[in-house]
Amino acid sequence: MSIIVFPAIDLKGGKVVRLAEGDMDRATIYGDDPAAQAKAFAEAGADHLHVVDLDGAFAGESVNGEAVRAIVAAFPGRVQLGGGIRTRASIDKWLELGVARVVIGTAALEDPDLVREAARDLPGRIVVAVDARDGMVATRGWAEVSELTAADLANRFVDAGVASLLFTDVGRDGLLKGCNIRATVDLARKTRMPVIASGGVAGLVDIVDLARSASEGIEGVITGRALYDGRLDLAAALRVAKGGK
Repeated sequence: MSIIVFPAIDLKGGKVVRLAEGDMDRATIYGDDPAAQAKAFAEAGADHLHVVDLDGAFAGESVNGEAVRAIVAAFPGRVQLGGGIRTRASIDKWLELGVARVVIGTAALEDPDLVREAARDLPGRIVVAVDARDGMVATRGWAEVSELTAADLANRFVDAGVASLLFTDVGRDGLLKGCNIRATVDLARKTRMPVIASGGVAGLVDIVDLARSASEGIEGVITGRALYDGRLDLAAALRVAKGGK
């Protein structure tokens, strides 16, 4: 069994950044050339990439479109994009521009029919973001917390044709506290849907533990700050994720 490692590129003002707990005021800038960062991840062996338009998540529409296009052009593998994608027009636009899968968060809570219809029409290309703060779903760039649990939101899309769930423990994101593996596996068990883990990856041990849980429904893991801070070697993470040592 193996899992996918998704290096993350989060965009704010056209720059590569990482936030702490989703707080836009707690952003660390790691570079001003997103396309170059995408190339560097590809050269390290990555064939999947996770991109988030952070400004778009708050604005509700694409803000860093130019940077996203540059990343798609530079990266030879599959790009997964989230952040402010809340209409069918925006879904179709990004897929036509070469994005492999789109991640829908706020709209999954506020307009579930949009997600179901898109998943039906575009099999394998719609990912639902299940972002939770203390177990409750957070939306609109994690600025608001709903009264819905992560499992409640995910179960709205069982048998809808959604490719995967992307589960983020917001309280750990960008803090290197370690991935919340228990909650991630629990979501996969409750929904019987593939789940991508996100938030808090601190090092290789998180990749090892998640890879061991592949049979439980863990599809992959997103990692950002650990890579940028040098705490996680991408080549080693990719090797371990594929069952190597």
